[in-house]
Amino acid sequence: MVNRAYQQLIGHRDVVGLTLREALPEVESQGFIDLLDGVFATGKPHIGKNVKIVLQRTPNGKAETRFLDFIYQPIKDRSGSVASIFVEGSDITERLATEDALRASEARLRELNADLERRVIERAQARGLTWLLSPDLLGALNSKGYFETSNPAWQTVLGWSEAEVASMSIFELLHPDDVEHTRAGFELTLVGQPAIRFANRYRCKDGSYRWISWVGIQEDNFVYCTGRDITAERAAEAELLAAQEALRHSQKMEAIGQLTGGIAHDFNNLLTGILGSLDLVRRRMAANKFEDIPRFMDAASASAQRAAALTHRLLAFARRQSLDTRPNDVNRLVASMEDMLNRTLGERIELECVLAADLWPAFTDANQLENALLNLAINARDAMPDGGRLTIETSNLQVDGTYPSLHEGVQSGDYIVVSVSDTGIGMSPEVLAKAVDPFFTTKPTGEGTGLGLSVIYGFAKQSRGHLRLFSELGEGTTVKLYLPRALHDAIELDAAAVKSPRGQGEAILIVEDDAIVRSIISDALRDLGYAILAATDAREAIPILRSDRHIDLLISDVVLPHINGRKLAETARGLRPNLKVLFVSGYAEDATIRGNFLDPGMEMLTKPFALDALGAKVRAMIER
Repeated sequence: MVNRAYQQLIGHRDVVGLTLREALPEVESQGFIDLLDGVFATGKPHIGKNVKIVLQRTPNGKAETRFLDFIYQPIKDRSGSVASIFVEGSDITERLATEDALRASEARLRELNADLERRVIERAQARGLTWLLSPDLLGALNSKGYFETSNPAWQTVLGWSEAEVASMSIFELLHPDDVEHTRAGFELTLVGQPAIRFANRYRCKDGSYRWISWVGIQEDNFVYCTGRDITAERAAEAELLAAQEALRHSQKMEAIGQLTGGIAHDFNNLLTGILGSLDLVRRRMAANKFEDIPRFMDAASASAQRAAALTHRLLAFARRQSLDTRPNDVNRLVASMEDMLNRTLGERIELECVLAADLWPAFTDANQLENALLNLAINARDAMPDGGRLTIETSNLQVDGTYPSLHEGVQSGDYIVVSVSDTGIGMSPEVLAKAVDPFFTTKPTGEGTGLGLSVIYGFAKQSRGHLRLFSELGEGTTVKLYLPRALHDAIELDAAAVKSPRGQGEAILIVEDDAIVRSIISDALRDLGYAILAATDAREAIPILRSDRHIDLLISDVVLPHINGRKLAETARGLRPNLKVLFVSGYAEDATIRGNFLDPGMEMLTKPFALDALGAKVRAMIER
C-alpha cells in the first residue's frame, strides 16, 4: 500500500502489487534497494537524512532531483523474521532550497554591510579631509583594546588628545556599567563579527560621560571604528519616555477620578437609604410606633442589596469577581432565558434566537453569562424605543493567524461566540470608543450606572475570552462575546436551595477577623441548631483544630491577618484530612477562579450573602 503523499512524490504511478524494481526502475542504481535488502537481512531500521533521489515523475519527462528524510522500519512476524518494511518520510526539497537561499542572502548581506563599512573606514584612514573634519570618532583599535590612531573628533567630543587616547585602554574610558557587555562585543568583533550601532558610554576629560554609537570592522588584526555621539538623542528619548509616562499617569488619574466619583455618587445614595431607614426604625421604636418598621427594614435591605450588586459589578469590571467556571451548554442557557427575555423586551420588540446545531461547550460561569445576556438585552431594548428586532446568535470560531496580533489580549484557540444584535439607534464612533469605560452612559441621570458593558468586558477578559462591539448610527449595534471552548461536556447543576434547614447540633468552627460579621454568622447558625466555635484568625483557630474537639465544618474568610484562609484550610486538612471547608469572601485575588482555588470538599460563598443562603449551603455541605 502507499498513501497519497507517496503517490505525489513518485508522480501518481500505479505501483501497488509491483516490486520496487518494477515500480520505480530509475532508483535501482541509487542504492535504495540495497538499503532495503540490508533492513530485511539485519532486522534493524535505517534512517536517512537529506538523502538525494532522482525520479522520473512523468512519462518521458525529465528526471527530477528531490531530497528526503525517511526511515525504513522492519515489521516482524511472531517468529521474529522481517515480514515487511514500513516506509515513512518527508519530501524536504523545498525546505532545503529555502534554507540555502536564506543562507546565501544572509551571507551576501553581511558581505555588503562589511564591505560598505570597510570602505568608509579605509577612506577615513587616509587622513584626508574626512579624517580631519569628521564629527564622528574614528580610529584603529588593536587586539589589546588600545586605539593606535584617533582623529581630532576625539578631542572635540571627549576632550582627549590623540596621545592620551593611545595611552589608555578603552576599558579605562568606559562607564563601569558598560564594561562587561563592551568586552563581550569586542571579543566577537576580533573573530570577524562586525559591530553595528553598538552603544556605550565613554568618559570625557572633565569626568562626564557621553553616549557613543559604534560601527567596528575587523581586518588585519585591527578593528577599524567609527563612533557617533548620540548623547542628545538618548536624552531626547529619555525626555519622550518621561513625557509618555506622565501622560499615562495623567490618564490613569483621570480614569481613577471618574471611577471614584461614580462609586462615591452611587454609594452615597445607597448609604443614605440604609442609614436613613435605620434611623427611622430607631425613632419609631422610641415612640412605640411599630407598624412602619417592616417597610423601613425592607428599604434598608433593598439599598444594601443594591450596594452588594454594585460591588459585584465593580469586581467584574476589574476582573476580580469570583467565577464558578465550568463546561456549559450555551444553547441550553440561551433557550432557558427566552421567556424572561421576552418579558423584559416587551411586545414591541421581536426576539429571535439562532442557535448553532453543533455548538461546542463553553468554559464559563453560567450565572455571569446569564447576567451579561440580560444586560445586553436591556441595552438593546433601550436603544429601540419604537420597537425592533433583537437577535441572539451562537456559533463556533477558531481564532488563529494574524487575528490575535491585531487584538490585544486575544489568544489563538477555539471560541464560542455569542452575538447580540439589535436594530436600534446605534452609536457614533465617539460613543463606541467609550462604551466599555466604567460609569460612561448615554442614558439620562438616574436611569443607568454606566457599568453594564464594562462589567461584561471584565467578565469576558477574566474568562480568558474577549468582547467586540460593532455599531453605526441608525443601523443598530452588535455585541460579540467570545468564550473559550471547554474540553469536556457541559455539566448539569442542581438548583440552589432557597431555605435554611435546621442543624442537628453539628460543630462548626468559624474563623473571621471582622467581629460584626463573625457575630452575625455565629448567631445565625446557632439559631439553626449548630454548635459554634469562633476564632478571630488562624492563630486562634489552629489550637482548636489540634484539639480533640469534634468539628464537622470549617467556615473561614479567605483574607485573614498573618495566615490567609487558604493556608489555614491546608493546615486544617493536614490535621483533619476529611474536614469540609466553606470559604466566605468579599474579594480575594487568588480566588477569582474557583476551580483553581478549591480542592474537593471545599466550597465558596461570596459576601454579602443572605442568611438563608448560608444556612442552605452549610446544611448541604454537612449532609454531602
